Amino acid sequence: MTTRRAEHAAALSALPTAQVRAYLTAHSGLPGPRGNLELMAAAADVLDPALALALVDEPDEYLRCCGVVTLGRLVLERPGDDSLAGLLTLRAADPLWRVREAAAMAVQRIGDTDPDRAVALVRAWTGDRDPLVVRAGIAAICEPRLLRTAPMARVAVAACQQATEHLLDVPADHRRDPEVRVLRQGLAYCWSVAVAADPGAGLPVFTALDRDDPDLAWVVSQNRRRQRLARLLTQP
Repeated sequence: MTTRRAEHAAALSALPTAQVRAYLTAHSGLPGPRGNLELMAAAADVLDPALALALVDEPDEYLRCCGVVTLGRLVLERPGDDSLAGLLTLRAADPLWRVREAAAMAVQRIGDTDPDRAVALVRAWTGDRDPLVVRAGIAAICEPRLLRTAPMARVAVAACQQATEHLLDVPADHRRDPEVRVLRQGLAYCWSVAVAADPGAGLPVFTALDRDDPDLAWVVSQNRRRQRLARLLTQP
């Protein structure tokens, strides 16, 4: 835990519940180009569960993000509460992009402690019909710290494969729908993360992708530009 995250966690823990919202808003970094991720992580560490669940439906974007990220901790603390996974899935399709990122971060938090539970969520999400949920699935698993073992790297490759199939199944006249574009943009970097985690298993899958489809050709070209993948492709 970073020093700043620990400081925020201590401050939040010392505040009466009624003052937590004001603290989060005051230190959110919004409006602005970057939200305060250290504070968001600290909130997920210490927020009261009842407050966190209330924030999941909060109209304010940053407060909602804090509630959603905290769901990752609550899933671990309440393994029998299936409603929490449902809330996460709902927010994985949120209209606000920061909230969708918060849902992916919540799954990553689960993965730090319980990889199997995170994998189950990722597989459910990449099999979803909503492109936004599919994109959240690959964003959740394609995080380098989760891919330090070959089995987890294979999960990431498989998730990218399933998400790619979802994209290819979208009719041509819907490829420019906003949610489909979000999925395509996610695939434009997630493949490189998954392949770099285990090149021996991932590279053959990536290089075999069919580039006849223009959207998939774009996805391939964008990933090839990522330094982590470009280095692998230029090795003898």
